[in-house]
This record gives sequence, C-alpha cells and structure tokens, in this order.
Amino acid sequence: MPQIGRLEETGEAAEPYQLLDADGQFVLPVAMFFADLQAASKPATTIRSYGMDLLRWYRFLWAVDVRWDQATRAEARDFCRWLQLTDKPVRVHWRHQRKGITAPTVPAPRAEPGAPNPVTGRSAPGRKYAPSTRAHCETVLRTFYDFHLDEGTGPIINPFPLDRSRRTSRAHAHHNPLEPFRPERHGRYRPKVPKRIPRRIPDELFNALFAALKYNRDRALLAFWVSTGARAEELLTSRHHPVHPPLYRRAHPASADRPVQDRRGEASGCQPGTR
Repeated sequence: MPQIGRLEETGEAAEPYQLLDADGQFVLPVAMFFADLQAASKPATTIRSYGMDLLRWYRFLWAVDVRWDQATRAEARDFCRWLQLTDKPVRVHWRHQRKGITAPTVPAPRAEPGAPNPVTGRSAPGRKYAPSTRAHCETVLRTFYDFHLDEGTGPIINPFPLDRSRRTSRAHAHHNPLEPFRPERHGRYRPKVPKRIPRRIPDELFNALFAALKYNRDRALLAFWVSTGARAEELLTSRHHPVHPPLYRRAHPASADRPVQDRRGEASGCQPGTR
C-alpha cells in the first residue's frame, strides 16, 4: 500500500487536524466530518483517532483508483479483507526521521502476539492488525458515510452496512429486562473482538512500587490515585486551592488510604495502617 497522504496537526483549536492527499491538498469531505465531530464535543484525540482510520481508507481508495463517493460494498468488503490479511506497515523511528531516512533498510521483525502479560494483561503487538483496530476502523467508516448520507453529500448507500440481522430492527429490540443483554453484531464487516483480562497489578508488585518511592508525598499521590480510580489526566491536572476538598471527594471518593494534609497544606503521607 503506497504511504501517500498524511494526517497533519494544525495547532489550531477550530481545526486541530487535517487530512491531506498526495498533493498536499486537504480532503474536504473529511474536514466536514471533523467539524461535525467537534460540534458534538469530541476531543482532539478522538478526531485524530478517526483521522488515522480515514487515512487508511483513503489510501486504499487511491490505490484502487476509486473516488470516495463512488465506493461500493465491494470496495468496503475488500478493504476489510485487506486489513485482516495484510501486515502492518513498518514505520521509520523518529530518530531516523531526523536523519532524513525515509524507509528502513531492514524491516524490524514483528513477533506474533503471545499469551497476555500476567501483570498488565496486555498482549504483545503482532504483525497483523488487531481485531480491535479493525473493529474501530469499521465503526469510523460507517459513521463517516452515515454523516454524508444525512448531509446528502455522499453515496446513496453506505458502503459499510449493518449486519443482516439488524436491517429491520434496532439493537436489543424487545429486550426482556429480566435477562442480560446478549452481544449483537453492529456492522456486517465488523470483526469479533475477543475479551481481554482486566489490567491489574499484583499486590506484591504494588507494595514493591510503594516502598521504592523516596518521598511521602509521592506515596500519598499513588495511594490517592489507586483508591479513587481517577484517570491520570485528572490526577495530574488537579489543584489544591481552586478545588474545594469536600466537592472533590464527592466526585472522587477515596478509601481510608487517601493522603492526609499536614499543617502546611501539602500531601505528606497516608493514614496509619495503609500499605
């Protein structure tokens, strides 16, 4: 697959990313879709994630010489088959990019994903695209064409249709509330994503990490993060003075091992009896 076109970060809040073709011209249908995503309060990270899938789809269309608004379900089917069978492209490391190297001399071998890591629950990346990547790409492209169908600027039929069992009914139609929800396929070409074990860290490794920290303030922050379940962004951007402590505790209730405040108003450690 020719690596033509690119997703460029603009640095502007109104248009954080642009999809450019081989000539450096931005793709208007994708720009309209990005504007709709931003109007729906989607963050810039989501727009970038959607843009990478759209760039992969446009590269496939450019290779087969088919316009985006003339793509049929045959192209969508072949694209999903191509994602399933092809190897992921070998990208140049950023250190080599600074030296002006455009392609690696010897592609680095990729190992097949083995058993999940017993500590993190994550499998090693393999040569092929993961089922979660292919499922995300199918969802993005189906949403992209649904948007242009509503706007009247795309084809009259979505190249990425719903599953045949979903043609005349919505998901979980006539569901019995006394029974659990059963998984239902959304897209016809959407792959099944296997369930992964939850990511975790054993107690002995957490204790070793806790003991390896040098300062009580670091131990307090770690204990507060684990006990509240706050995301890393929420933890790193939280402040003491602008946020009222009772309000923050209601938003992120902590357990008994939350950090305590010393007389100077700084987190100094954990309450007695914690790890």
